[in-house]
Amino acid sequence: MENAKVLCITVASGKGGTGKTTVATSLALSLASQENVLFLDCDVEAPNGHLFLKPQVEVEKKAVILIPHIDMEKCILCGKCVEVCQFHALAEIGKSIMVFPQLCHGCGSCAWHCSSKAIKEIHNPIGILEAGLTQEGIRFAHGVLTISEPLTTPIIRQLKKWQNAETVSVIIRDAPPGASCSVVETLRGADFALLITEPTPFGLHDLKQVIGILQDMKIPGGVIVNRDGIGDSQVDQFLLQNHIPIMMRIPYSTKIASAISSGNTLLDVSSNYGLEFQALFQRIKKCVMEKEAC
Repeated sequence: MENAKVLCITVASGKGGTGKTTVATSLALSLASQENVLFLDCDVEAPNGHLFLKPQVEVEKKAVILIPHIDMEKCILCGKCVEVCQFHALAEIGKSIMVFPQLCHGCGSCAWHCSSKAIKEIHNPIGILEAGLTQEGIRFAHGVLTISEPLTTPIIRQLKKWQNAETVSVIIRDAPPGASCSVVETLRGADFALLITEPTPFGLHDLKQVIGILQDMKIPGGVIVNRDGIGDSQVDQFLLQNHIPIMMRIPYSTKIASAISSGNTLLDVSSNYGLEFQALFQRIKKCVMEKEAC
């Protein structure tokens, strides 16, 4: 747990379109009157949590990584910086060293190994971080990756560190879809993962990938089956066989689909969802605090 008073829940899914943000935002809203909630939208390539929580953005900050700047007057063309860069962001061409910023991961190895001190690290903007407060009192922040920038993990890492968590009791992270490095970074440091899936062969295939990540990272988790009633029973059978709990079922419903497409949440569909998510939170809390099976 990030500190003794904060419970961090990451909402993730193996594929896009399963209802991950629907669950994350509805959970945040259901807890707003009882907990001090911080909502982090870590899907920095396509953030959409703000469409449902409607925060008033008050603070903006550039997200940057450090990239090398070569002083060719000091450079002795030893080639060590090119050799140590595992991302191939540096190349020796003729009598100069060329830097490819979009390949640079900002690890600093090139500067560290430069014996002539010819490399200075400079800020390279890759996106923005925005934060504000919702009408319900939820603290909200998201990252927005600049179009054409390839690296998502640095901006997610900065987003996680940016907002002071000392005054909150619950952090809800809305992860990117899939099972990539950006999902791993969003999950890192979480106390519990809610995995959203749908009862289809595609849903099961991608769910297995993100479950594998949780197992490798030793993060406890449970599954919410969205659009319950479509597809088949393979998801249920897999979860039962692997002793993975189903925490909630959300039925397939045109009413829900219509509400979500209009920017509403599950709590707008029915106040009962507020009670269901509150009960879900208490179940997660007990699982984490008492280290019991969910």
